[in-house]
Amino acid sequence: MPSPDITPGAPCWIDLMTSDTEKALHFYGELFGWEFEAGDQEKYGGYITARKNGKTVAGIMQKDEDQAGMPDVWSTYLRSDDAAATATAVTSHGGQVYLEPMDVPEQGHMAVFGDVTGAAIGIWQPREMRGYELVAEPGAAAWHELHTKDYDAAVTFYQNVFGWDTDVMSDSPEFRYTTLGSGDSAKAGIMDASGYLPAEVPSNWQIYFSVEDADASIEKAVALGAAVIDGPDDSSFGRLATLADPTGAMFKIVADNGPDAAESQ
Repeated sequence: MPSPDITPGAPCWIDLMTSDTEKALHFYGELFGWEFEAGDQEKYGGYITARKNGKTVAGIMQKDEDQAGMPDVWSTYLRSDDAAATATAVTSHGGQVYLEPMDVPEQGHMAVFGDVTGAAIGIWQPREMRGYELVAEPGAAAWHELHTKDYDAAVTFYQNVFGWDTDVMSDSPEFRYTTLGSGDSAKAGIMDASGYLPAEVPSNWQIYFSVEDADASIEKAVALGAAVIDGPDDSSFGRLATLADPTGAMFKIVADNGPDAAESQ
């Protein structure tokens, strides 16, 4: 499969900040068939790159001591051609800078922001490391979705800061959803979560991983120490479930069950 076409403002990378790297490597290696390579400790802090079939799919990083109180979490990064300019745009449109743009030697520049609704989002300005090399294949990221408590503000923010060309997929009171791009070319989504996110849970980005068989993947994940948070449920997009890995980092899985499954919904 050719490398994904990553345009400015679109998701380009994911990584896991974990309290137990050894557990994470075992869990995701067994579940998704990932292989791992640790980067230079001095240059990259031991950042671990995950590959599937020889192609980069994700990163894994051990939390620092000063991050001990934070939950383990998967993060989405959007492509930026100018990290410093993006930081300026974030603050001018009501967001916050959590991590100032920083140089990753030879690889690129990264930063982490809070959008106008409080959801954390990373950005990546590439040099040698262009982003993930495999998407929408088993064991790789398939979709990125913002669950936000302020839907209108979020859509405007990503349009203004990241230049999103958006498409309204649904605007009913029960389901409000906007995508980056449209139809089969859509690359991410924004969902109105104001009706179901608890008060103590902030707006947040969620990552879907593609799997061949959702039920088999759930069974394997649970045997490896994961917990099922929600699902599995069938939808027009496939069979979905939300899981938490052995240290609590949440992620979603989706299996394409084919047109027959979609037509039965």
